[in-house]
Amino acid sequence: AEEVKLTVKGVNSIAKTDDNFICATLDWWPQNKCDYNQCPWAKSGILNLDLENKILTNAIKAFDHLRIRVGGSLQDQVIYRIGKPAKKCPHFKKQETGLFGFSKGCLHMDRWDQLNNLFNQTGAKITFGLNALIGRKQSSQDNSLMTGKWNHKNAHDFMKYTASKGFKIDSYELGNELCGSGVARRIEAEQYGKDMIVLKKLVQKLYPDPNTQPKVLGPGGFYDEEWFNTFLQTSGPNVVDGLTHHIYNLGAGVDPTLIDKIQDPFFLDQVAQTYKDVSTTVKLYGQWSGAWVGEAGGAYNSGGKSVSHTFVNGFWYLDQLGMTSTFNHKVFCRQALIGGNYALLNTTTFIPNPDYYGALLWHRLMGKNVLSATHDGSPYLRAYSHCSKKTAGISVLLINMSNSTTFEVSVVEDMNLYPNEETKSLEDISGDSNQREEYHLTPKDGNILSDVLLLNGTPLKLTESLEIPSMNPQLVDATLPITIAPDSIVFATLRGFKAPACS
Repeated sequence: AEEVKLTVKGVNSIAKTDDNFICATLDWWPQNKCDYNQCPWAKSGILNLDLENKILTNAIKAFDHLRIRVGGSLQDQVIYRIGKPAKKCPHFKKQETGLFGFSKGCLHMDRWDQLNNLFNQTGAKITFGLNALIGRKQSSQDNSLMTGKWNHKNAHDFMKYTASKGFKIDSYELGNELCGSGVARRIEAEQYGKDMIVLKKLVQKLYPDPNTQPKVLGPGGFYDEEWFNTFLQTSGPNVVDGLTHHIYNLGAGVDPTLIDKIQDPFFLDQVAQTYKDVSTTVKLYGQWSGAWVGEAGGAYNSGGKSVSHTFVNGFWYLDQLGMTSTFNHKVFCRQALIGGNYALLNTTTFIPNPDYYGALLWHRLMGKNVLSATHDGSPYLRAYSHCSKKTAGISVLLINMSNSTTFEVSVVEDMNLYPNEETKSLEDISGDSNQREEYHLTPKDGNILSDVLLLNGTPLKLTESLEIPSMNPQLVDATLPITIAPDSIVFATLRGFKAPACS
């Protein structure tokens, strides 16, 4: 075993996340959305998802306010079936000339009512992605460029209906992947900035009470420094509440080296520059805003068929959660809650995949104050620390990407090189300061491509009544180092750790 000293600076926090940092997405894709000769969405799209499914309800409820983003590639094709402009209400159909190969689609208000019934019942916090392409025309010089102003009439009628029904919306986001060079279409930064002002005014008019007024988010696409800077400068102070950007840093879902990238700390580190740059853009041009990862599936085109739903994907996912929070990102939306190969829930059975439990543990243990955590050990050991969410002390996340080395990690406070003496004398709120809570995550049979997750050696399975199982820690002598086996992930809560930043 390799001994590692993990130094946590408890004096001050280096960043802050939102209380509801963990977020998952629901997407519009129909059943016939296919990539690489497979169609991994089944009936998981917003229009055909089984909203009565008990596992789905329990999986959302377990978070006690899971943030859900309703949106995705086809959101700029969605017409809302309300008011005069929406008399025609088409279904999404395969169409070669359509955006992403599909025709326009339609959201009926009875379906929207059903969705909100689920959201209300489970306490979800909703971000709704609005169609940003209505009213625009293709440029005659450039097929991908959309020109003209956003026509907000249909969005206004939809938002008015939503407000009149008392549906709780946490935030509205305008458009999907239309910024920078765009994905299928793009809009210039100045025009987008002006459209955001229009959306902000709409929200203020329809939700006059500042306490319940939804936030406004954008642009929901890939980061482009110049474009993002101009967008924030054009929209101006207090318009954009969340600057949303998308991350698919693992490349295509069909890439045969996908599993190697996920286990390569040097590869995973490359995206840190993007997080840093977005954070800098917010600091320079939008201090009233906050950086959000609005969508991140790891591998694009629905994820990797045999990789993205398995244990090993947690190396990428939990590492991203740790990394983004150190760069002062407020929210991280995982693509997807259900659907594709990268979903938190199995697309057909709804049974949680390993990353679901990783997200749930993060949500329950890692508070919003982010602490500096560094070590001089192997780069295959990733370490992150936050103030604990609901108890005194700190929580740490340790990821061992090595398949052969066990790490013995001693956590020290940089102001106090003899933590054991102090730990022993502490009066812990549990009445026993000498115990640490540990959650060891490993794959079934040691197979990192398993989609069965073990917590402290026991498989996590739904209860007979289809509830999410309870996840109890093992209690360990706090004076001993934390042992992290090869190919494993550990969350630990150190209640006796004195961190002034957490009090």
